[in-house]
Amino acid sequence: MENQGFIEQVVKRKNGTKQLVIKISAVLILLMVPVIAAVLTVATGIAYIMWVGLFVFLGGIYGVWYTFSCQKVEYEYSVTGNDLDIAKIISLRKRKKICRVPISEITELTRDEEKINSVRVLKTFFAARDINSKGESYYALFNDPAYGKCLLVFDPNEQILEGMKPKLDKRIVLRLFYNKDV
Repeated sequence: MENQGFIEQVVKRKNGTKQLVIKISAVLILLMVPVIAAVLTVATGIAYIMWVGLFVFLGGIYGVWYTFSCQKVEYEYSVTGNDLDIAKIISLRKRKKICRVPISEITELTRDEEKINSVRVLKTFFAARDINSKGESYYALFNDPAYGKCLLVFDPNEQILEGMKPKLDKRIVLRLFYNKDV
């Protein structure tokens, strides 16, 4: 039976070394503010600078909290009819649409990264849990009117794949779900 309803999945992104470097840098910059304020106060003899440094430090605490919270990223996959919608949710307060893929326009859907590396794409959309993981993510090639040949890297669960199944090309379905090459 075909599933014509709405299927949704939320995937949390794993924080890597880039996010760790951003967090450490934010804290180090925050800790430099009182040191710089103290050095300037001693060098110039103006006590007003210490008060300015205190207020900048208090504002910096909010900035560090905001930076930490912006590192919490989730991707939402939803299948509605013939469309696969991918959205990026940042810290549960900001939602950004990444792409909308017509499922019938997908020319390749595989976990094999070697197949995808040989194809030249003009635009790549990353919506995977961990970009550096091997063999976990699916790679979908599709043609977009605005960008041309595009690649989508994402981590769908079985429900999303089952929702996509009726609209996918038959050779992709045979290869992906039944392990038969056509």
